[in-house]
Amino acid sequence: MFKSKMQLIKTLIPALALSVASMQASAADYVVDTKGQHAFIQFKIQHLGYSWLLGNFNKFEGKFSYDSNKVADTKVALTIDTSSLDSNHALRDKHLKSEDFLNVKAFPEAKFVSTKVVDKGGKKSVLHGDLTLHGVTKNIAIDVTEIGGGKDPWGGYRQGFEGTTTFALSDFGITTDLGPASRNVEMYLSIEGVRL
Repeated sequence: MFKSKMQLIKTLIPALALSVASMQASAADYVVDTKGQHAFIQFKIQHLGYSWLLGNFNKFEGKFSYDSNKVADTKVALTIDTSSLDSNHALRDKHLKSEDFLNVKAFPEAKFVSTKVVDKGGKKSVLHGDLTLHGVTKNIAIDVTEIGGGKDPWGGYRQGFEGTTTFALSDFGITTDLGPASRNVEMYLSIEGVRL
């Protein structure tokens, strides 16, 4: 009787330890991989209703926590250097960074901090959070798709997502009028994180 109990305990302890380790491994913190530049923040806005203007923010940083079994517990924080705006045209970039638009001298950073996540299933979710841009903070929603996660060739572990959102420039106090077709900006984020 005593032996059988001891054998049971010896069997259960490793199983419990493995279970705990598995639980701990499932929730993780990640840093956005801007060092290897496996992350992008891009914008898209119509030019007078005739074409699309596309650009990037080349400098940003961020972290997120993610557990595929508890998507609703996801946390995200990003900081963008607004002066790193790049639309592939120096004179236009100067104008976009001026007081007419981003006013990067007064507002050198934009920030996003998540407030909640709604798991839609099938690797889809909606990430809600506070975006601070041009000195104004508003809650926005980002439609997110999980791209994948796993080990990398360098001994690390990575997790990747893409997201899209659209908002009105006037919501953030940017009131320069370029016509009705150019009032909303679309944002695209491709985010790959390295587990800490």
